[in-house]
Amino acid sequence: MDLVLTSTPSLPPLLTQGALLSPFKRPGPDAEFPRTRLVLPGLRVDLARLASYERVCGFPTGEDALPVTYPHVLGFPLTMRLMSGRDFPLPLLGLVHTSITITQYRALAATGEYELSVRVDGLAPHRRGTEAAVLTAIRAGDEVVWESRSTYLARHRTSPHQGPEPTREATEPAKEAREPVPAVAEWRIAGDVGRRYGAASGDRNPIHLHPLTARLFGFPRAIAHGMWTVARCLAAHGVPERVRVDAEFRAPVLLPGTVTYAAEGGRFELRGGGRVHLAGEVWPLAS
Repeated sequence: MDLVLTSTPSLPPLLTQGALLSPFKRPGPDAEFPRTRLVLPGLRVDLARLASYERVCGFPTGEDALPVTYPHVLGFPLTMRLMSGRDFPLPLLGLVHTSITITQYRALAATGEYELSVRVDGLAPHRRGTEAAVLTAIRAGDEVVWESRSTYLARHRTSPHQGPEPTREATEPAKEAREPVPAVAEWRIAGDVGRRYGAASGDRNPIHLHPLTARLFGFPRAIAHGMWTVARCLAAHGVPERVRVDAEFRAPVLLPGTVTYAAEGGRFELRGGGRVHLAGEVWPLAS
């Protein structure tokens, strides 16, 4: 069932509602989830907000083309509307973005008009809890020009018989045997990146904004948004107009901090302190 919206949902009340409802959620892979597809027609990009996003992520400004990651920002309020509702079974507090796959079929003009849609694709068992998949699509006229699949993990106690979920590591056993990605640059990340990205994207999760609020959720300092890390890497890496991007968020980046950007061919990583924070790959699409 489609629910057509007349405007972009306001994030603060959604985040508040999601936080208040979180203690009452009972997550599980067999739980019911909302089947509604939210649709927002006639969407136009706020160019000033786009420029702020481009600056904080390292993309060039002033071009009439959206960065490949920006449609995720456009879809985030619709995603939060679904996830903050009573019928979404996973608690919004503590939900972890674990991966994203983006497919862009052509460049998106910053001055264009689009239809945006978001829906929950389903729930799946994970060795640490339950994972939800969310699909976002951008249409220009009748043509799908951009789409993504994000997974979000709610950690909770699982059955000892559940076993691990079929992750990419399990289905692609040869991945770990690949040669390490060589380092390209060292980046010093400022302590205010979370606040700057939050202002540009609307994602003002307290774990990203200040050390004091991050400590309430078990982090010693504020952490960078996962979508900022992938955007920053893609800004440095560069992507073709027709492209698929796969990215896995593996470990948080503490702010401030120093990380190593690594890249070779289509692969890229963000590393630091002996850990891989982000691993991804860029796949050009055939014309």
